[in-house]
Amino acid sequence: MLTLITGGVRCGKSRFAQSLLGPGRALMVATAEARDTEMAARIAVHRAARPASWVTREAPLEVCAALEGWEGSALLDCLTLWVSNLIEAGFSDQETLSRVERLALLGRRCRLVVVSNEVGWGVVPASPLARRYRDLLGLANQHLAAQAEQVYLMAAGLALPLKPTPQEERP
Repeated sequence: MLTLITGGVRCGKSRFAQSLLGPGRALMVATAEARDTEMAARIAVHRAARPASWVTREAPLEVCAALEGWEGSALLDCLTLWVSNLIEAGFSDQETLSRVERLALLGRRCRLVVVSNEVGWGVVPASPLARRYRDLLGLANQHLAAQAEQVYLMAAGLALPLKPTPQEERP
């Protein structure tokens, strides 16, 4: 089952994603790299918040390979950095979206929760690269949302269910 959790920065996406998977054994696929002390501190906070029973695989580029063969619950945190990493590594938009499609297929074989940001709600970026990133992440989010059984929008620490809608959840 594929679940997408999206929203702004520091709105509680990761904490909510972890709560969906619970304290049992799970796979954490991390896409962040500690390229500076501030990012290293952010990574340390995320690591400390995870249950000790979780397995962590760091995969800045090879997210799908990190998920291959895993049959339990898994968390990808986050799609936002993965797309950024792929752009930085020279992948085309089509190559990136193909990898997102493969990720969606993997989400049908296990309980996969994907965290992503909504980056298109602010000002229009000034540079072509930043606009490309915004547009590509928006397409990736749309694709995963279409494939997901559950989609949540996080705001101020609150999870707003978008799919299925609250009416669809009622018997």
